[in-house]
Amino acid sequence: MYERLWQALLDTVLMVSTSALIALVAGIPLAVFLVLAAPEGLIKAPYAQRSLAAVINGFRATPFIVLLVALLPLTRLITGTTIGVWAAVVPLSISATPFFARIAEVSLREVDGGLIEAAQAIGCKRWHIVRHVLLPEALPGIVGGFTITVVSMIGASAMAGAVGAGGLGDMAIRYGYQRFDTTVMAAVIVVLIALVCAVQLSGDAVVRRLKAR
Repeated sequence: MYERLWQALLDTVLMVSTSALIALVAGIPLAVFLVLAAPEGLIKAPYAQRSLAAVINGFRATPFIVLLVALLPLTRLITGTTIGVWAAVVPLSISATPFFARIAEVSLREVDGGLIEAAQAIGCKRWHIVRHVLLPEALPGIVGGFTITVVSMIGASAMAGAVGAGGLGDMAIRYGYQRFDTTVMAAVIVVLIALVCAVQLSGDAVVRRLKAR
């Protein structure tokens, strides 16, 4: 059991870390666009902003298990399979990206407008404002939001085990639930709790260091 538990933990870490990286890379540009394209933003493209916001809200409103099943054809097209760790990365990434984008958007909107006006007054261009004002000022909130996103992805990865995605969720269902082995179930729960606590504590520590600067 310990060998299977260790392998399941490694699979979960692999699928969550890969999906989290994709969500980070895709989510921040989406959040920046949502802020800049707002009616009071620097670009002012409200129609495009509302359209993107509607798409993001649609993905956020869809339960992960439903999204997981609905994306099976896309998952098969991208990875060539619908089971295993890499097959779970596709729905995890698509589910986490809009969630993280909204959290990052809130952090970006909380940046003091006076700083942006000051940057505009000295002739800074939009990219410089985003690079040197918006993102640095919102970074603690973005990191905190990313931590929440990763924690939610750990839970979603366990849910993905219901369709053979591998990892701790798959082990809990296959060896715990289907075989009525409470020891396996308890072990998986303990490992999941420890993993979530480790991620949350690490994220909180990074946020504290950023705020202390």
